[in-house]
Amino acid sequence: MSSHPNSFWRWSKRLPQVAPEHRLDLGAGCTPLVRSRRIGPAEGLSNLFFKIETANPTASYKDRFATVAMSHMLAEGQSRCVTTSSGNAGAAIAAHCAAAGITCEVALIVTAPSGKVSQMLVYGAELYRVADFGRDPDITRETFEQLKRRGEAPDAAMQITAYCYSPVGMEGVKTISYELAEQMQTPAEHVFTPVCGGGLALAVARGFADLVEDGALTPGPKIECVQPEGNNTVAGPLREGMDQATAIDRCTSEISGLQCPSLLDGDALVAATQRTGGTGHLVSDEAVYAMQSRLAREEGIFSEPAGAVAAAGAVAARRSGLIRADARVVCLVTGSGFKDPPSVDRMLSGADVPTVTLDALTTEGPPS
Repeated sequence: MSSHPNSFWRWSKRLPQVAPEHRLDLGAGCTPLVRSRRIGPAEGLSNLFFKIETANPTASYKDRFATVAMSHMLAEGQSRCVTTSSGNAGAAIAAHCAAAGITCEVALIVTAPSGKVSQMLVYGAELYRVADFGRDPDITRETFEQLKRRGEAPDAAMQITAYCYSPVGMEGVKTISYELAEQMQTPAEHVFTPVCGGGLALAVARGFADLVEDGALTPGPKIECVQPEGNNTVAGPLREGMDQATAIDRCTSEISGLQCPSLLDGDALVAATQRTGGTGHLVSDEAVYAMQSRLAREEGIFSEPAGAVAAAGAVAARRSGLIRADARVVCLVTGSGFKDPPSVDRMLSGADVPTVTLDALTTEGPPS
């Protein structure tokens, strides 16, 4: 364990108790918070910030979960981890399992991008895909139950980034809120977060609730839940004032990492979001891809599509007049563009890198 004051474990008093000798630390947390230089001003948001979770060791916020979950498994003497993933959770868990000497088995959502699959394989994880997992709610639910049974062996544990399955590991995700409270000179008023099964946004809401309860922050920000239109389980119900999430028959969004027709933490997230005064926001897949490109070309932030969803939601909210022009807004950028090569190919469609001779470069200059 690192003793550095910026170590993830500086929050140990707020995290599940793990003896120091069992604490893994690959460098999760302490991610940058940067002010928007171009998108914010262009969209009339003078105080727009991005929390760059791509700076975590496996390039997504899921390292916060894996740090606590795998440390807890070490403390419990468990040697086999069973999980499911569209990529980011699997990569984070596989890396921390490698460091801990724990066997890692990952059931992949069928649409998991090649970059994320390769990352998991590099860390030595055992992978397999489950047909229609992540699209069909019945298959998704039964897959979770099968994995849960596999994780009930004495030497094993199932680790899934949802409170309903792995509440210990999810406590690590709350550190996003603790860091934001430290990093913002004036507290954030809105925190926009992408929503899949709801665990991330719920952890962020609960993290801020901890700070408010302790008197360290008054008040907490509004949690703003953003989903692709094709996976509307939480955002729509929130906008309609419903008190529960709504399962859908089938996810139609192509945004990897946000394809979950099941509720998981949805009901708890609806309640937590409403307590903050926040709401839900729906964005099209095309708006997400457009924001992925804008983040790269206007802010220098290389995000996968799912990591651009929060920013797409914030821009849509400002255009609709739902947030003030001077509101202090934070968008979570949750995963790196390197993880989703097909989305990068889409962004670069038609781009070409010509080869020129030195003579041509000297006489004519670079090609336009």
